[in-house]
Amino acid sequence: MKRAAPLALIVLAAMIALFWRGSTPAGKSVVSLLITGGTVVTMDESGTVLSNGAVAIDGATIVAVGAAGDLDARYSARDRIDARGQIVMPGLVNTHTHAPMVLFRGLADDMALMDWLTQYIFPAEKATVSPEFVRVGTRLAALEMIESDTTTYADMYYFEEVIAEATKSAGLRAMLGQTIIRFPVADAATPEEALNRAGAFLREWANDELIVPAVAPHAPYTLTPETLKSARALANTYSAPMLIHLAETRDEVDTIAKERQASPAMYLDSLGLWNGRSLAAHAVWVDDADMTMLAARGVGLSHNPESNMKLASGAAPVAAWLTHGIRAGLGTDGAASNNDLDMFEAMRTAALLQKHASGDPRALPARQALEMATRRGAAALGLDGKIGTLQAGKLADVITVSTSSARQTPMFDPLSHLVYVTRGTDVRTTVVNGRVLMREGRVLTLDRVTVIKEANAMAEKVRAAVSKGAGQ
Repeated sequence: MKRAAPLALIVLAAMIALFWRGSTPAGKSVVSLLITGGTVVTMDESGTVLSNGAVAIDGATIVAVGAAGDLDARYSARDRIDARGQIVMPGLVNTHTHAPMVLFRGLADDMALMDWLTQYIFPAEKATVSPEFVRVGTRLAALEMIESDTTTYADMYYFEEVIAEATKSAGLRAMLGQTIIRFPVADAATPEEALNRAGAFLREWANDELIVPAVAPHAPYTLTPETLKSARALANTYSAPMLIHLAETRDEVDTIAKERQASPAMYLDSLGLWNGRSLAAHAVWVDDADMTMLAARGVGLSHNPESNMKLASGAAPVAAWLTHGIRAGLGTDGAASNNDLDMFEAMRTAALLQKHASGDPRALPARQALEMATRRGAAALGLDGKIGTLQAGKLADVITVSTSSARQTPMFDPLSHLVYVTRGTDVRTTVVNGRVLMREGRVLTLDRVTVIKEANAMAEKVRAAVSKGAGQ
């Protein structure tokens, strides 16, 4: 009996500890993070906006969204973010980019797409791209995205396993596609080798909480029908997404029509490429038949307005995409052709371009542009069940945007403000999967000085390689 008393006390203490772990003396539930006091733009289908709202997060998940006073009464938080004077919203979803290409930012401008690619980008990549180049470039891109607005991005490039490692280390969420192309590139001498690399990448990163591995055949004009079909089959074997460039220029459409007697979209459909989870970038030159088919196949499309304008590729018929029920998102493309990764700029440009191209000031209103950067973008990636809105049960990808500057004053409509006024530099806080990556403008997961120092050193190697090539 003398031994039973201490054992009973131990059991009682354990029960008390278990109880107190989930509640407070006042009966509140304990959460890991409470963001409170801001204007909460949920981006849910009802368009809910809370003028003095709060978001409660526990671990990686949003557990509640509501009035600040209500959530303060219900939850005690281990960490709090005071968002007064800020907009609290879902992190933005960049549906198409090439992250390491930030190291080619400004390398060649004011050129047509094929001249830009063949005369500058492809030669520069041949001379400089390596695992270290990709690591340094991805860290720089991640720093820019965390500082400016993006919590999820879709990527197509080389050495994608290195991109995955750098992205996960920085804390971002990403869908990353290992590129397959017909000519020798930095990480593969042949398309067959690229396919093997893609298979290894899919196996290595399967079921990761932040990284969705994908297969990325470059474009219909840079691969044979056999390789395109092999890429689709590989993606389907692993239930993985397929990312591809589609109908970016009029020249591409004309070339495919001459060689395949079909539009690029219909040509790929004839090969069965849309029979699986798919995301196509650009789709500038698609007609009604293409859009009807793409909607029926469930293909997500990524609109890249700044890149398309800068390269004079054309204005994608985004309003028609939406009318056809296509899952449409926004992208920046790579910083070599944009020249930044700021999704707020992409939203504003997208809205203005549709108005200009159509002659209709009502085309792509602010709400739709914002949807394309959040919940519609998530849907284009097939991730709308997890991200894109601030709702209980969704993963906690959240940003806060300051509205206190002269440029942000006054604010009558927060949605209009986010599209037509806000810039990436207004972002104050970035949270991904419940982890705070940036607080009050200070990035916590990357050493900013080191990242920029390494990027500048790598840029000197790019400069030297390009200068050497120009002199030959």
